[in-house]
Amino acid sequence: MTSLTIEQKRVDIYPSAKPGSPVIYLNTFSNAVNSVYKNLMALGCPDFSLVAVSQLKWDHDMTPWYMGPISKHDTPCTGGADDYLKLLLDEIMPEAEALLPGAPAWRGLAGYSLAGLFALYALYQTDVFARAASMSGSFWFDGIMEYVCSHEMKRKPDCLYFSLGDKESSTDNPILNVVQQNTQEIETLCHGKGIETTFVLNSGSHYQACNKRTAAGIHWILNR
Repeated sequence: MTSLTIEQKRVDIYPSAKPGSPVIYLNTFSNAVNSVYKNLMALGCPDFSLVAVSQLKWDHDMTPWYMGPISKHDTPCTGGADDYLKLLLDEIMPEAEALLPGAPAWRGLAGYSLAGLFALYALYQTDVFARAASMSGSFWFDGIMEYVCSHEMKRKPDCLYFSLGDKESSTDNPILNVVQQNTQEIETLCHGKGIETTFVLNSGSHYQACNKRTAAGIHWILNR
């Protein structure tokens, strides 16, 4: 594993053993990276490279536009996803892939929570990702349903993975309690466009087994 710092982001690169293997880009927290990778190894994935980006400004880098606080003590989301995606494509990706054994067969994008929202949103902005995995994606985000229903992805992905905890919509917060309905509607919409999709309902809340759920989604898109 090699670590880089690019524009204050930490980039951890786990290269594949074989040239031409796919590469998965994962936006996450730095303390989750090793755990996700160990879970992937335990699942017996086909050969791949992992590029994990952390030290993100989570409520800025992972959100497509401004959204006010969802509760009294929360902070707003400030809509920096387009700028972060440009950094990922123009700087992080070239430097990371220069350290891989040959050009990747394809690129995937994965993330949990707001990074799961970003994983889907990015497909509408760029055609470089062939597959994506959104685990507990924040599809309660204001305006995201209207956006996906009125826009087309830059390319038809090979497959899309969606998962959620079965208790995530069990909340009195009217913003958050639509998350399961929205996630399933998005999965159905994508499936209707001829994309291979799956929706997995895990046991538990948003904060349970995050790293295992993340590994499960990446494992699924690697094995299609």
